[in-house]
Amino acid sequence: MKVKVDTGIWSRLTQVVALLIAVAVLLIVARAYLPVIQQNERMRRDILRLDAELQKQAEISKQLHDEMDALRNDRGTVERLAREKLGYARADETVIRFEPAATNTVPR
Repeated sequence: MKVKVDTGIWSRLTQVVALLIAVAVLLIVARAYLPVIQQNERMRRDILRLDAELQKQAEISKQLHDEMDALRNDRGTVERLAREKLGYARADETVIRFEPAATNTVPR
């Protein structure tokens, strides 16, 4: 047969103290890891931003690659650029250049 001993308030206080110690340990651990968690979030945001930048740069790279291929392989593209950038024309053509309109601004 089991005998129940009444220890009174001391057993209850022991349970409360154990609970408070457990809560304190959890708070200490949470406080120690909070900066790590915040740094992790910052790094995740940086990764997303850098992924978007990488995607943008990949698109620019593809456009430049396509332009290079067009310049290497398409005579029409080379001719159009020579006409636009250098002002070249064929022997039977006349080139007319328009100057930009003058503005009525007063220099400061």
